[in-house]
Amino acid sequence: MQQYNIHEAKTHLSSLIDNAIKGNSFIIAKAGKPVVKVVPYSFKEPKKQRIGFLKGKISVPADFDSMGKDEIEKLFEGTL
Repeated sequence: MQQYNIHEAKTHLSSLIDNAIKGNSFIIAKAGKPVVKVVPYSFKEPKKQRIGFLKGKISVPADFDSMGKDEIEKLFEGTL
C-alpha cells in the first residue's frame, strides 16, 4: 500500500482520490508516521419499496370491518 506525506497528498489529492475510487487504498503520513488510511467508500441505496411488502403472504377476511362488533359494543356499554 502506498504511503504519502501530507504535503505530497495535498499536491496530488485529485489523482489519489481517483485511484482510491478504483480500489487502490493509500496511507497519509505525518513526519513519516502513518496517520490516515484512505479507502473507497461504498454506499448502498436502501430499498425504497415498503408498501405491499406482505402482498400474497397474508389475507384479510371479508368481514374485517365487522369482526368483534358485538363484543366491542358490549365493552362500550359496560355489559361485558
